Amino acid sequence: MSDRIGLVAFWKNYDRALYVRAARLADELGYDSFWLPEAWGYESFTLLTELALNTTRIKLGTGIVNVFSRSPGLLAMSAATVDEISEGRLILGIGTSGKRVIEGFHGCEFGKPLTRIRDVIRVVRTLLAGDRLSASGAKEHQYLPFMLAMTPARRRIPIYVAALKEKSIRSIGEMADGWIPTFWPYAQMQRGLDWIAEGARSAGRDPAEITCAPFSIAIPLGGDAATRKARELIAFYIGGMGDYYKELLTSFGYGEECKRVDQLYHVRKTRPEAAAAVSEGMIEALTISGDPRHCVDELRRRRDYGIDLPILNLPTDVPWEVLEMFIRAMAPR
Repeated sequence: MSDRIGLVAFWKNYDRALYVRAARLADELGYDSFWLPEAWGYESFTLLTELALNTTRIKLGTGIVNVFSRSPGLLAMSAATVDEISEGRLILGIGTSGKRVIEGFHGCEFGKPLTRIRDVIRVVRTLLAGDRLSASGAKEHQYLPFMLAMTPARRRIPIYVAALKEKSIRSIGEMADGWIPTFWPYAQMQRGLDWIAEGARSAGRDPAEITCAPFSIAIPLGGDAATRKARELIAFYIGGMGDYYKELLTSFGYGEECKRVDQLYHVRKTRPEAAAAVSEGMIEALTISGDPRHCVDELRRRRDYGIDLPILNLPTDVPWEVLEMFIRAMAPR
């Protein structure tokens, strides 16, 4: 059984010095990878370069960058650059983000997201392999026969895709190296893995070669603190992160709970009550919470659902002492 574990920082209130320190410790303790998200704060590839210069072994992932605000060619250039600086340690994690961010912040059109994902994979693969861009098979644009004017450290960088819907997940099986589900119930992971397997077989690939790497919420706190924090996080994802997670969780049978939490969250006066509306069943389905020993054992048990690389969300807005305790408590054995 694989004991690989990744860590992912949160983009908001990102503390560069703190997370460099965290990445160094994770590198020393044998974590598989350290991931950085991107929203409308710091830019991810530059931050990963900083981490690359301060670590030696741990893989470094974009977790995730969207596929609209950079051209496919620029994504290939950025990936190749960081991969060279890190001496072959980059994992390119990509996703679509959402219409509000892509159009409202980046000023780009949010259209045909799955086609865009597939074209980015085609272009990145083609350029890294040293081939001409005109031969990429991209559907959205007729490219000229450009090639990268540098020699990539690796001709193939792993590409992981964050996706929640069936067609997108099947596409991962056809084209990508890993799947990053977020807020997907652990016990229901097989549904997504079946879609990946179908996509892989249709492309003549072995499904076992595709890594299941969910962003995972672990809360190693004793007493009621873990349950309280879990409820707050779930309420935030349901009420404060658009419709993606409501739709996902509704498809898994949590529709009534999602509706109630969402209603409470969207009224300022009742927002504090939203967390209390999150059930014990949802906490069990979506998080690993409890004292540190329980969290370590439970994380190991849940690998049986088909998880290859759990990527643990680091605690946010905490001092170094708390962050260090988390990293040491959940370190791979």
